[in-house]
Amino acid sequence: MTTPMTLTVENLSVHYGGVRAAHGVSFTVEPGQALGIIGANGAGKSSTLKAVMGLAPRQATAIRFGEHDLLRAAPHTLVRHGLGYVPEGRHVFPGLTVEKNLLLGAYTSSWKNTPIDEVFELFPVLAEMRHRLAGALSGGQQQMLAVGRALMCRPRMMLLDEPSMGLSPILVAEIAGVLKRLNADGLAILLVEQNAKLTFDVTTTCLVMENGEIAATGTSAELRDDPQVRRIYLGL
Repeated sequence: MTTPMTLTVENLSVHYGGVRAAHGVSFTVEPGQALGIIGANGAGKSSTLKAVMGLAPRQATAIRFGEHDLLRAAPHTLVRHGLGYVPEGRHVFPGLTVEKNLLLGAYTSSWKNTPIDEVFELFPVLAEMRHRLAGALSGGQQQMLAVGRALMCRPRMMLLDEPSMGLSPILVAEIAGVLKRLNADGLAILLVEQNAKLTFDVTTTCLVMENGEIAATGTSAELRDDPQVRRIYLGL
């Protein structure tokens, strides 16, 4: 039986040279929770996520996942700690087949015992295209592949950076359905999105970032009903 793992971020700041991308950001993601971070372009959302993964210059009082000190962990080791990461822009390997892209996501374990059939059950189109080059897939199919690849390490928590970017409303709804299903099955989710509607639909708790800082926090239902949030982020 696996031990539940909480992601704890305390007083995180991100600077690129003299530019401050995030400052004093603190939050926790409990086991099985779905937490969203919304905000306008340039608010610091993606920088925060990249900093958690060790992919951006950072300072923090603490970044922990369970007992693991992520401030001392190299980025490539975080998969072994149970964190799956879906980067902004998908970053699939275009010259490799769908199947080989997925298998690369299972590099921490034996390729003879992977959840590839579970991924194909989640995304039947990937099963149909398993021998096709990833570069020949549509943007939506590549996003499914990026999510599937992150699932191949059997993560306890998945961190997603703008998964709806460039997708049609139908594909956004499909991705949302998959994320809700995964969360209902116990996978914790940290979702960074400019699409507030998607975020409120998928998550239970949400943070609003402005100018690199957390400007508001609450349940997704509370923030969805907040007049200012509705006006700024939902256009209502």
